[in-house]
Amino acid sequence: MKENKSKKFGLYSIVLLGINSIIGSGIFLLPGKAYALMGTNSLAVYLFITLLAGSMALCFAEAAGYFKSNGAAYVYVKEAFGNLPGFEVGIMKYMVQIIAWATMAVGFVTALSAVWPAAGSGTVKAIIVTVILVGLGTVNYIGVDLTKYINNIATVGKLIPLVLFIAVGIFFIKGGNYSPVMAEGITVGTFSETAILVFYAFTGFESIATASEDMENPKKNIPLAIVISICTVSVVYFLIQFVSIGILGGALGGTETPVVDAMAHTFLGSAGGAIVTAGTLVSIGGINIAQSFYAPRGLLALSETHMVPHFISKKTPWGTPVVAIIVTVALALPVALSGSFTTLAAISVISRFTQYIPTCLSILIFRKRGMETNFKVPFGPVIPIISTLVSLWLLFNADRKKLLIGLGAMVVGIPLYYLMVWYNKKKGYEFTSID
Repeated sequence: MKENKSKKFGLYSIVLLGINSIIGSGIFLLPGKAYALMGTNSLAVYLFITLLAGSMALCFAEAAGYFKSNGAAYVYVKEAFGNLPGFEVGIMKYMVQIIAWATMAVGFVTALSAVWPAAGSGTVKAIIVTVILVGLGTVNYIGVDLTKYINNIATVGKLIPLVLFIAVGIFFIKGGNYSPVMAEGITVGTFSETAILVFYAFTGFESIATASEDMENPKKNIPLAIVISICTVSVVYFLIQFVSIGILGGALGGTETPVVDAMAHTFLGSAGGAIVTAGTLVSIGGINIAQSFYAPRGLLALSETHMVPHFISKKTPWGTPVVAIIVTVALALPVALSGSFTTLAAISVISRFTQYIPTCLSILIFRKRGMETNFKVPFGPVIPIISTLVSLWLLFNADRKKLLIGLGAMVVGIPLYYLMVWYNKKKGYEFTSID
């Protein structure tokens, strides 16, 4: 049967999906928090994280070129290091996706409550959250084509206010706001805390290959899309921080809505702030779309290789993973309605490194095996090794409570793995390899 490419994501749509996966609410809120910690030096932190995230993205781009199956980091770690490490990464990745989607659904309601206060609490909040999760799950059920077009519209919609802010705001910069260059009292701990905070805004690139089977020519297009997405986002993020400092100066560290406040200081006034507020809603709505697409396919990848019960891999006649979608919505709903997101967010941030570090190291394994890929990270093993070492340094300097919560969740995966070993033995299944 001939493959229907019109139902898959082409390069343009994959790039937009990647940008949508990375840009969420963080960039509208982070400039002030980063400035409060590091002052003008926050620009150096953005450059540092750009290099780190860019290096990791290159590793993911190379890894994506080896495989065409769903799963991203789960696929790479399983094939490089074996079933148990792969299972651990796959389960952690899926948990992060569930938490991220639930958190973003509530984030949308929180942002909406700024213009519609009733949306922020009680029954109205619960109804809106439920409509978001069930509604996007239904869109996913209907098919990839609809998801693709909605994602493209949402991504363009979130980029417009950001680009407008940069284009207008650059004419209202005051050079004196960048002095002093070096803030007092900066320590290694302060730098690492700011770096982890800023790094959170860059996360999401690792998910682009999660749904490889829904992409056209994934071995070629996904590596290219990862590189384009992270480069685009990095430039936008740095310029937003630069312009925000230039307009607000020291006041930037005391605002909870830095981009909105900075925009209000331009000739657009309150209208500019309203545009950015609308952009925030579109941005959070867009990342909800991306998460609703990725999360079920993360579970699908585990099911297709018998890491979770195989019936979860059942698809509709038009190729959407119906059981995985239902399970994902069912798990995300109680998390979203619980409202206890502080601890869950800590798991989400730190546990992402369980994907990043093994993926960087897997590159060295695949190269040693002589496997072929459509993209190779330059400078031999240097970038994968440096990315790993810098990641370990960030974790070493992270808040100990968040570290224990984020990485401690991996302990849960060990008994689940051996439960699946027993289940597969009983059913006559085996953990399968990946294309």
